[in-house]
Amino acid sequence: MTVPAPRVRRRPSTPGRALPLLLVMALLAPLGLLFAQTDRHTGDERDLAARERLGVRYLRALGPVTDALTDAQTTAVAGRPVSRTALTAAVEQAAQVDSAVGDRLRTRERWAGVRAKLEALPERGFADPEAALQAYGEVTDLLLALHRKVRESSGLVRDPRSDSFFVQDAIGADLPAAMVAAGRLADLATLAPSRPATERPRTVAELAELRVAALGPATGLVDDLRAAVDSSESTDLGPTVLTPLDTYQRAVEALATFSAPAGAAGPDPVQLGAARRAAQSAAAQLRQVILDQLDALLAERVDRLDRDRWLARGAVAVAAVLLAVLAGVLVTALRRARRRAAEADREPAEAPPATRPDPPASRGGDGELLPVGAGDPERWRPFDAAR
Repeated sequence: MTVPAPRVRRRPSTPGRALPLLLVMALLAPLGLLFAQTDRHTGDERDLAARERLGVRYLRALGPVTDALTDAQTTAVAGRPVSRTALTAAVEQAAQVDSAVGDRLRTRERWAGVRAKLEALPERGFADPEAALQAYGEVTDLLLALHRKVRESSGLVRDPRSDSFFVQDAIGADLPAAMVAAGRLADLATLAPSRPATERPRTVAELAELRVAALGPATGLVDDLRAAVDSSESTDLGPTVLTPLDTYQRAVEALATFSAPAGAAGPDPVQLGAARRAAQSAAAQLRQVILDQLDALLAERVDRLDRDRWLARGAVAVAAVLLAVLAGVLVTALRRARRRAAEADREPAEAPPATRPDPPASRGGDGELLPVGAGDPERWRPFDAAR
């Protein structure tokens, strides 16, 4: 009898054994792409916030220059000698800031132009008050342009958060424009009585224009800050900003009252000048508070983005380690399967068929060998011919 050969085990193909490893490698590709995009996006936001902080630093230095310049303008228009102590100190401080961050904000050329104009202003004033107002007006225009350049180059005008966007617009655009226009309004009111009667219509039109130029940004500043407080998640912005904002708003209301047309004589220059100085003092206090809060918002954003980047990198590192371990396990299993297959190939592919041995021959009573099965009477019964 033939015994069937043992069933040969079917070995899986090489692609089938490598499929899990290929799946692991396929997971690494989208994981790496996702991490690269997230890291780049987070890095861009972090760089923008850091550059915005440089803009805040520059605006902080330009504030005293604006105040000192408007005060010097008022003094020069009044025909008095100009003390350059405050203006020189403010210019030196701004020059240090420009030397530190001017290359990154691309403000070197503009600041050089502003500084040259500032240093060209005479200390003894001008013989003609009209010429003084025009000369200082050119410098303040350049200074306002520098404010805009700082906001654009630092990315403050592109801030993605609503609260910090409103705050930067208030401090970088509304406040300097309002202060410069208020200074010009008060100085023009001082010059108005000395102008010829034939120029009265032009003077009235200029006063009305400057009044709008001063009150418009001041109102916009108040609106921006209130919108920032309403949209901010910070618990410090509202309580810190609202008190100096109310003080500034009352000073602006007084400025609006004393700058209103008062017949042919125009507004009272004494009252208007006092209102302008009160508004400027309130603006200086508000500016300091706003810049501190804006810098705090940006610093908090930088810290949050840094944490997000480290968390993302940590998560990717853990995932990579886990996938590497899984890949190692699969590679080890693949090698073990190949080793077993090689051992199986060295064994005979098919064992020789096994045969069942015949039973031994029987012996008769006298020792004679009988055919196999002859001892079985049932099997070897004589043939009965009659059957």
